[in-house]
Amino acid sequence: MSDKDKQKQINIELDEKTAEGIYSNLAIINHSVSEFVVDFISIMPGAPKAKVKSRIVLTPQHAKKFLKALNDNVHRFEKAHGTIKDYEQPPIPINFGPTGEA
Repeated sequence: MSDKDKQKQINIELDEKTAEGIYSNLAIINHSVSEFVVDFISIMPGAPKAKVKSRIVLTPQHAKKFLKALNDNVHRFEKAHGTIKDYEQPPIPINFGPTGEA
């Protein structure tokens, strides 16, 4: 490996707790002029309340890169495993504080 390749390499650590992940079946996205805020929520049927489990804040540029990367991965998944079915879900009434500005 050349010195130039070593300079471009990033070592990424993943601790055990983070590696477990957090289950989410709902994502709510808000944005301002300078950032996108994605809240990941786990909502259970019949439960009157749900909490945000994780929040990710992205610059608009990183949000666009994330969108492209996710789209590419979904395309590869569907090529290998078939089309992902998009089941209609009844709308969930959501009320959790102010929206839009971050």
